[in-house]
Formats: sequence, structure tokens, C-alpha cells
Amino acid sequence: MAGSVTTHVTEIVLPGPVESDGLEVRTRELPAPGEGQVVLRMEATGVSFAEQQMRLGKYYDQPSFPFVPGYDVVGTVAATGVGVDPALQGRRFAAVTKIGGWASHLHVAAADLVPVPDGVDAAAAETVVLNGVTAWQMLHRSASVRAGGVIVVLGANGGVGSTLVQLARHAGIRVIGTAAQRHHDTVRQLGATPVDYRDPDMYHQIRALAPDGVDAVFDHVGGTGLEQSWRLLRKGGTLVNYGTASAKGEAGNAALPFLKLIARLSAWNHLPNGRSATFYNFWAGKRRLATFRARLSEDLTQVLRLVADGALTPQIAAQIPLGRAADALKLAESRTVLGKVVIVADS
Repeated sequence: MAGSVTTHVTEIVLPGPVESDGLEVRTRELPAPGEGQVVLRMEATGVSFAEQQMRLGKYYDQPSFPFVPGYDVVGTVAATGVGVDPALQGRRFAAVTKIGGWASHLHVAAADLVPVPDGVDAAAAETVVLNGVTAWQMLHRSASVRAGGVIVVLGANGGVGSTLVQLARHAGIRVIGTAAQRHHDTVRQLGATPVDYRDPDMYHQIRALAPDGVDAVFDHVGGTGLEQSWRLLRKGGTLVNYGTASAKGEAGNAALPFLKLIARLSAWNHLPNGRSATFYNFWAGKRRLATFRARLSEDLTQVLRLVADGALTPQIAAQIPLGRAADALKLAESRTVLGKVVIVADS
């Protein structure tokens, strides 16, 4: 039966460029879902690099302050709007929202829902929603690395990196992964050969491990090291950049580092040396909404199936209740964790 009553909701609001403890808790009434919408009762959301950038007002194309962050979410349908099958109520789904996930309840378009397999809990599913789609699409769509290839994953201990390592190993691809020394044992367990990212000879070590070059480098850092990543490629290799972590603390226009990066990658991409460079944009192709949704659903379904089958182990750094979202954000920004910090519903 379609939802017809309002829902009491708790939200975490980002009021402006503030420190982590500047997040605000707001309660309000969430109206009944509109046509084509559901009310999703949040069970798990998370902290990605996007929210860390948004806190500083540095995420490209973020909304004006104030707003509720939360790039992705897993939850149970509590109510359905007009035109939505009432049978969805009580079922668990994942969705990518870009903003709004840090809330006890939220409106989500039914067309954006992807079923979570039975037996996969909410926190595990949440860990591979944004991260899993990003890793899957970069590996299989952006770079198209085949079995027997070799890749470099910068930040192999992170949310995207740890997922990417596992997906690559499952596909029969050799992985060299950078991480802090304290995470090397876990990176090995995930299936990658670890290299210390703090070592000034890091790129030399990678070249020693892959003297003929690599098929792809996945770089979320950008900055001065990007050219070194480019030089690691063999002929036919692909550099996939998916972030500008090195520019996180820089003052100035949020779009400028991104635009400089795109120009740089474009210039390299046109060099006649058989290598390619690309920027991975999760939202590419959204103007053709039906096609975008179908591709996202297909890729996330593949990733969630691997979790259900035990072939992909979500790396959960911590589970922190919604009311302590500031602690979750602070922990994620500490750069000390392995995997993804997950925000769960208040008990």
C-alpha cells in the first residue's frame, strides 16, 4: 500500500565548510513519498572521499550549503509512492544518492534501487555500493584489463582500493598495491604485492616488480605523482585517475584542480605512444538516464553477487551510529583505517 503519512526523520546536516564536529543533527517530518518514490529506512550509509571534500566545499559540483551528505545507502523500503509496486515494502535495497544518505529515512526514486541479496548484511553491502561500482567500472569498463595482466592500485587499503584489488584478483589479474607499512599484511591477504607509499623510491620499486610496464594504474591521488603513474604503463596500458586527494587541503576554487587534471589527462591521451589516460566519472552518461541506471544496476548486481558468493570480502573499517556521524567523518579523514567507515542506524 502506498505511503500516506509523514515519517519522523533524523538527518545529519553539513552547514558549511566546518570541522568534523561542526556537523549538525536535525529532526523533521519527511512527507509521504511522491510518484515513483519510496521511503527508505536507512540501515547503513558511509563516509567516502566525496564527503570529506564536501566538508571543505571542495567537491566538484556539490550542492550549496546547507545539505545532508551521504553518497550511497542501504536500507529497507518503509513506504511506496504512486506507481511503485507495494511489494517492495520490507525488502532491502542499495542506492547511490550522491547526497542525502546520512539520514534515518529518505526519499529514493524506485528506479534507483538495486536489490541486496539475501544473506548479505547492510554494512557489508554498503561497503561495496559506491566503492564496488567504481572499482568494477574502472577495471572492466575504463581499463578493460584482461586475465593475466598486471595493474597498480594506489591506496590498496582504502575503500575503493581494497575492493579493486579483490575484483582484479578474482579476474586473474596480478596486482601491485601501495599502502602504509602497517597495512601490508592485509594487502597481501587481499592478493596484492604491497609497496610502501611513503617510500621515496616507491615508483622505482613498482618498476622493479613490473619491469615491462603495467596494463593499468588506478590513481586517486593526482598531483605531482600522476606523471610517475603514467610512466609505469606499457604500450596499450591505461591510466585511470579517479580523484585529486593531493589537492584536498588546498585553498581556492574547488573546480580548478579538477579542470587542470582533465586538461593534463587529455593532453597525455593524445600522445602517439599507444597509451591512454582517462578520468573516471561515476556520473558519466547520466543524461541518458535509463541507460545509466541499467548499467549501474548491472554492475552493482555483479559486485553484490560476488559478496554473496564469498568471492569479495567487504573491508569494513568501523560501524558508527548515525548520531555520531562526526566521529565517523573524523575517523575516515584520519587516513589510518583499512576499508570503509560505515554509518549505521541509531539503535
